[in-house]
Amino acid sequence: MDFYNFKIKEDFHEYSDMIRPEIKQLKIQQYESKNLNSGVFMGILSSSVSISRYTVEKKKTEDQPDSVLEIVRNGLKENAITGIEDDYEEISIGWTPYESPYDPDFEKFSFVFGEYFIFSLRIDKKKIPAKIIQKHTAVEIAKRLKESDREFLSKNEKTDIKDQVIEHLMGRIPSTPDIYEVIWDYEQALLFFFTTQKAANEELETIFFKSFKQKLIRLFPFTLVETSPSFTDSERDLAANLSTIKFSR
Repeated sequence: MDFYNFKIKEDFHEYSDMIRPEIKQLKIQQYESKNLNSGVFMGILSSSVSISRYTVEKKKTEDQPDSVLEIVRNGLKENAITGIEDDYEEISIGWTPYESPYDPDFEKFSFVFGEYFIFSLRIDKKKIPAKIIQKHTAVEIAKRLKESDREFLSKNEKTDIKDQVIEHLMGRIPSTPDIYEVIWDYEQALLFFFTTQKAANEELETIFFKSFKQKLIRLFPFTLVETSPSFTDSERDLAANLSTIKFSR
């Protein structure tokens, strides 16, 4: 496992050294134009990052470079994030440009940096504190009792009131965005995702297949053995039959 972690860091630093100059130049240009967006460049340029690594299952059809760009652009545009500030939805998930995570316009902002596709996955969530729901529900129940001149409400009536309260509050509260950068090396079929959170990785795998019709395979020791051409069939069989060792005290 230590070797695996080292390998991930080694591979990422190799990509990072190639990508950082272009990202830094973009940051300089943005600063000079006074178009600052605090925190946008924190992920890739940070000295310490959390990343998940994937291999991208290539299609059997051989796409030309121009069609590849068009496929990726269309996938990003069609699945760009939509706002939920004035809606009753609890969550919205979609792509945003790396340099402009709050303006998901892939016509205005590029996703191509040298040989790499770089963009972000944004997940907006609305979460109402339980005590806020409890408070507003109690107020509405008291109001309903007074209007109907009753002493009690049925369980179903209370549930309906609570649902109405949640729906009303959902339309009023702002969403909280989480942004995770993506680096996709199309030629090498490798992808770096800048988080190790399970839920975020699951959302990435789902929306990536929906957008580009290509499957992501998470790389960890066993999948590395399965996907790497440097291992023989017999070595793969040995790895597949490995089991944990129990140590007795």
